[in-house]
Amino acid sequence: MSLKTITPALVSLDNAAGDKSDVIRALAARVVAEGRATDADALYADAWAREQKDETGLPGGIAIPHAKSPSVTVPTLAFARLEPGVDFGAPDGPADLVFLIAAPADAAEAHLAVLSKLARSLMTEEFTSGLRAAKSPEDVVTLVDEAIGEGDATTATKPAAASTAAAAEADAALLIDGRPARIVAVTSCATGIAHTFMAADALTAAGTKNGVALTVEPQGSSGYQAIPQSIIDDADAVIFANDVDVREEARFAGKPVVRSTVKRGIEQPDQLIAEAVAVAADPNGARVTASGGSSAASPAANLSWGANLKRILLTGVSYMIPFVAGGGLLIAISFLPFLGGYGIALAHGSSGMNNAVYTLTHYAIWNLPPEGLGYYLGAIAFEIGSVSLGFLVPALAGYIAFAIADRPGIAPGFVAGAIAVFMNAGFLGGLIGGLLAGYAAWLIGRPAVPRWLRGLMPVVIIPLGASIIASGLMLLILGAPIAWLMTQLTAFLNGLSGAGAIFLGVILGLMMCFDLGGPVNKVAYAFAVAGLAAQTDASFHIMAAVMVAGMVPPLGMALASTVLYRRGFTQVERENGAAAWLLGLSFISEGAIPFAAADPLRVIPANLAGGAVAGALAMAFGVGSRAPHGGIFVFFAIDPVWGFLLALAAGTLVTAVLVVGLKRFAAPRTVTRAAAEAEQPVPATVAA
Repeated sequence: MSLKTITPALVSLDNAAGDKSDVIRALAARVVAEGRATDADALYADAWAREQKDETGLPGGIAIPHAKSPSVTVPTLAFARLEPGVDFGAPDGPADLVFLIAAPADAAEAHLAVLSKLARSLMTEEFTSGLRAAKSPEDVVTLVDEAIGEGDATTATKPAAASTAAAAEADAALLIDGRPARIVAVTSCATGIAHTFMAADALTAAGTKNGVALTVEPQGSSGYQAIPQSIIDDADAVIFANDVDVREEARFAGKPVVRSTVKRGIEQPDQLIAEAVAVAADPNGARVTASGGSSAASPAANLSWGANLKRILLTGVSYMIPFVAGGGLLIAISFLPFLGGYGIALAHGSSGMNNAVYTLTHYAIWNLPPEGLGYYLGAIAFEIGSVSLGFLVPALAGYIAFAIADRPGIAPGFVAGAIAVFMNAGFLGGLIGGLLAGYAAWLIGRPAVPRWLRGLMPVVIIPLGASIIASGLMLLILGAPIAWLMTQLTAFLNGLSGAGAIFLGVILGLMMCFDLGGPVNKVAYAFAVAGLAAQTDASFHIMAAVMVAGMVPPLGMALASTVLYRRGFTQVERENGAAAWLLGLSFISEGAIPFAAADPLRVIPANLAGGAVAGALAMAFGVGSRAPHGGIFVFFAIDPVWGFLLALAAGTLVTAVLVVGLKRFAAPRTVTRAAAEAEQPVPATVAA
């Protein structure tokens, strides 16, 4: 028999607490003490991150801090009745009833549905009054069990039917053409567990009270049941009460729309319904466009421009990461001595393209590279990895455009990213191209069009027009400045080659860490690789400085996010940090891109400082590398290895310590929904 969601040991009655942080930490400790989670600090950090994003206090003295967390092993509710209450940010004062909802990171749909039932029950006066009158933890458990369907005599809460009297008493302002307004609504929050369903219930109850025909689609973590298209087509208006992007928003194209946060759906459902009726009657009111955005404001209009830009960039990065991880690791594998060796990056030629397994009859496993089977397999791994990394910039640009304009932005974004690669514009070119493509697609899809044309908009007209605009701008206007900049940077580096070695190491380190695979990084790397042809000590020293500096950003972020300051990073950033260890050791600088995109004002300066230190020390120690790539896996081509490792360790430590200091003391970054949205594909799922 599965464990119950709440037990008496998870209930605390009438205890005093300092503030909401103390309450959450105490409840997290109870969950761990009951063996339902492995790490109280990790659970607290995940719940606190959610709280920082949007306070969980609700009207009526209720608070529901909640999180999905890898530390949780069993879906759990922990409850505290506080005396006195603690401020959780509700508009009507402190909360005395606090539920911590703790779900595993991979919680099954059934478990999430159980937790959602609790959120719905909290909207009923009978349930909350029972909690306040409970004499013992056992009484609380009985009430909660009945609410979530785990009791011995479960009583399901039946929704109140819309009465004829309610419809008759509906405010005339809520009538359209003499009949009750027909409204559809979508609710969703960052976790998809609590606020999603509470807003749905609040809107449903308000619709019943006001005699409005209202159908709600809660888009929770456990999935969602789409409103039938026939109901959407007949609706007068749509309400989007969301903290994350609406999934399949194009279904509502052309409908008058009201957009708000999910919390307003809980606290002000009557006002939202009135606004929806008003916008339905306003020919100039906001409409859902064919591309899925609002025509009244910029995309994600409920966010500030800075938060919206961060959301957009993080969406692109979240889709780009698999290309970096898979491709980078395959390249690292190809450098292994028993496969291609470090020379594979320069000399693999056509070994992987012009041969197939059945043409290798003259190869023998025991032959040494470059003639043997190992070299062939290394060349194959290098080719696959290189092609995978080649999608990095187009994927980044494509899904940046997707975050702005939904699916119609993907094709023009990918094209603009490919143009950036063609022009050697790199990572920064992909960012610019993706933003251009996304906003071009959004603007083209903004005007209302006849119904017969709507079907062509997202699949033909928007992609065509946005591709022409974004890629045309990249080719006709931005290409020359980028080419000029790269030429100037190359000339500048060549001019420094006779200057002081340490100063050159600082410059190369700064360039390698500035844009993480972009044009500045590529100029420094190309300068070093081109110099290897000379086979001089100076060229080997430059290559070593470039390689060690390029390894610092991912390793520094890995050290900061997984060891030194875990709670300062989101769950996905910590997961990216774990992957960044191997990416950094493999000299894949792009492993730090997720961190730089999420928090550039703190991460980039820390990367620059660490890269400068590593590059300078490598030059000072006279470290040389005969390998153009491979990181720590080509140690046999580096001399002296101790100098390389010391420079790498120093640079990594400087970056990690500096980024931790900046996050803690220089206006620390709160964990926001935008960061949370990078934890999963957007908008197909909601974060935990």
